[in-house]
This record gives sequence, structure tokens and C-alpha cells, in this order.
Amino acid sequence: MELETFLIALGLTMFAGLSTGIGSALAFFTKTTNKKFLSISLGFSAGVMIYVSLVEIFVKSKDALTESLGNVQGNWITVISFFGGILLIALIDKLIPSYENPHEMRNVEDVGTLQPPTENKLYRMGIFTALAIAIHNFPEGLATFTAAVNDPKLGIAIAVAIAIHNIPEGIAVSVPIFYATNNKKKAFWLSFSSGLAEPVGAVIGYLILMPFIQYSQIVMGVVFGVVAGIMVFISLDELLPSAREYGEHHLSIYGLVAGMAVMAVSLLMFI
Repeated sequence: MELETFLIALGLTMFAGLSTGIGSALAFFTKTTNKKFLSISLGFSAGVMIYVSLVEIFVKSKDALTESLGNVQGNWITVISFFGGILLIALIDKLIPSYENPHEMRNVEDVGTLQPPTENKLYRMGIFTALAIAIHNFPEGLATFTAAVNDPKLGIAIAVAIAIHNIPEGIAVSVPIFYATNNKKKAFWLSFSSGLAEPVGAVIGYLILMPFIQYSQIVMGVVFGVVAGIMVFISLDELLPSAREYGEHHLSIYGLVAGMAVMAVSLLMFI
């Protein structure tokens, strides 16, 4: 891999991950959440991720695997990889307690309404929240980085979608951490720093997988299948439910369709 390609992919991954800081800032510098805008944005992000996963990334996985393994076996491995990615991120989500889970969305208005728990619970809350965000962002970083390495234009679209997704995630992390420490600055920096798990996941994925990818299309095909599964699960389990929670049902769907349309047009422009 060329150094320039690596740096571009890493930069996009850092942009996506550190967007948690935007949500953290919103939690402390605004009084209310613009729920309609957030609902449309989350729906848009889901539309981008679902469309690009099923139309572009899944197809890349299928093409690489069928070329290497034949039509029947290649298709089977593609499907297994896709649902394996869904199972992976579902297990991660299941193992995180609901309150510490950064995907349990909270509003800016929640700041100031929660009752502070005991010191032991405060400490546990802060530790688990930091761990939860790191675990969740790790596979997202690998997904962004892998796509960007293969196609920088595709990587940009995915990075923007995940960045939008990370903004409310930053809010969700900041609120409990603030009540764990009673320190706005610490809550902001912990939330912001937790986004570093995405570029860390990207680098580790690069170090582990890239030596094999250079010699085998099979590995690349499996990785793309897993990435597609992860992104579809994130969209269906996190983004769309959150979009509906923040705003009206129709707004999230309008955002979803708009995201798919923009992604479709952008892919057609680069054929």
C-alpha cells in the first residue's frame, strides 16, 4: 500500500471517530437538541451506510470470493461473512450494559436532570462508558479504513456517515461521564478521546490483515463481507431507531431515502 493511500484512509478514520467530540460539545454548549435536524441526519447516515453496504461493499466481497473460490463456494462464503459481521457487532452490543452503552441515546436536555449516584457507581460508570465506546468504535474504524484503502471516494462517504452517527454518540457518552466526575472538561475530553478507538482499530486491522490481503483476494472478500454486515447492523439497530426517537417517523425515512439517493448518484458519477 502506498503511504499516501494509508494516510488518507487513516485521516478519514480519525475524522469519523473524533466526531464524538462534536456531540460532547453540543451537550455542554447548547441548551436544547435540534431533534428534527438530528433525526434527518441520522436517517441520512443510515441510508448511506445501508445502500453502500448492499450495493457496493457486498458486491465487492462477492466478486473477490467468486473469482477465487468459484461461483457456489464464493457466494456461500460471501453470505457467511456478511452475517458473521452482523453477529460480531450484535455480540459486542449485547455484552455492553444498557446504561453504559454509548448507543443508548440521550438528549442535551438530559444534562442537569440526572441524579448523581454514589462514588463507587460514579467510578464504575466512567470506566464502563469509556470501555464501551472503545469497543464499539473499534470495528467501525476497521470498516472506514478498509473501504478508504480500496476506494478513497467510497471511504469519504462512509467516514461522513459514521461521523454523523458519532455526534449523538458523543452526547450519550458525555452525559453519564459528567455525572460520574462532575467535571465538564473531563467529560468532553474523555468523550473526544474515546473516538480514537476508530483509528486504533484501523491501524491494528491494517497490521493484521494487510500482509494477507496482498496475497489473497479471499481475505479481502471476507473482510468486505464482514464490514458490510457491521454497517447494516449499525444502521438498523442504532441509527434508524435513534432517528425515530429524536424526531418524527417520516423525517427519519426522508433522511434515509435522501442518503440512499445521494450515495447512488455519487457511485454512478464515478463509474
